[in-house]
Amino acid sequence: MAIANFAACLAVTLAHEGGYSNNRNDRGNWTGGNVGVGVLKGTNYGIAAHAYPYLDIKNLTLGDAKELYERDYWKPVWAESLPYGVDLATFDAGVMSGPRQGVLWLQAAVGAKEDGVAGNETISKALAANSKATIQKICAKRRTFVQSLSSWKVFGKGWSRRIAEVEAKAVAMWLTCGTGKLTEDGRAEMMKDSTAAQDKAVAQDTSAKCAGGVGVGVCVGDTILNRGLNWIVIGVGVLLVIAAIVLWIDSRHNKERVVAYTDVAAC
Repeated sequence: MAIANFAACLAVTLAHEGGYSNNRNDRGNWTGGNVGVGVLKGTNYGIAAHAYPYLDIKNLTLGDAKELYERDYWKPVWAESLPYGVDLATFDAGVMSGPRQGVLWLQAAVGAKEDGVAGNETISKALAANSKATIQKICAKRRTFVQSLSSWKVFGKGWSRRIAEVEAKAVAMWLTCGTGKLTEDGRAEMMKDSTAAQDKAVAQDTSAKCAGGVGVGVCVGDTILNRGLNWIVIGVGVLLVIAAIVLWIDSRHNKERVVAYTDVAAC
C-alpha cells in the first residue's frame, strides 16, 4: 500500500495544475460550471471555481490547496490504501475529472463493482491486480473520456500530455515502491514500455494514412465517376476520414507516452 505517498503524488499533480488562471474558455473557471455561467473566479493550484464557488480562488495559498486536495480528493478515493502508482493514477484522475470518476476508472480497471465509491472490494481487487496494468488501464480510459469532451479542441493537447506523464510517473512509483530510485531492471522495463508505445504509434500512423487516403479517394472518385453525389458512398468515405483522425490522435498520444516513459527512465 502507498502509505505516506500523498506529498509525492500531489507534487506530480501540482506540476500540471500550475498557478492562477482565469481562462474564459475553461468551464471550470466559472462558479456555475459552464462558460459564461456565474462568476469568472478562475483556478489556482488546480482548485477551480466550479467546485469551490465560494472560495477566494485568486488569493488561495498553497497550504490551503494542500488541505483541500487531501480532504476532498486523496481521502475519498482511499489513495492511502492503494498500491504505489495506482494511488497517483487514481488521485490525479480524480483531481481532473472528480473523485467519483477516478474511482470508476479504477474499478473498471480491476474488475470491481463500478459504483464510484471506494471501498473494501475495490481496494482488495486493486491490491490483487497487476499494478502496472491497472495504471495503464486507468490512463487509457481517462484519455478516451477527455477526448470526448467538447473542450478537447482547446485543452486536448495539454490533457493528453498530462495523462501520458502521469502514467509514466505512476509506473515508476510502482517499480520503486515510492522511493523514486529506479534500478537498472526498472529502467529497462520503462524503456520496454516506451518501445511498445512507439510501435503502436507507427502502426496507428500507417493505418491513419491508409484510412484517410481511401476515404478521400472514395469521395472524390465517386463524385467524378458518377458526375454527382452518392450520399451512401460519400458517407463511407467520411467515416474512413473520421477513423483516420481518431487514429492520428491515438498515435500522437502514444508518441507522448514514448517521451514520458523515456524521460522518467532517464531520471
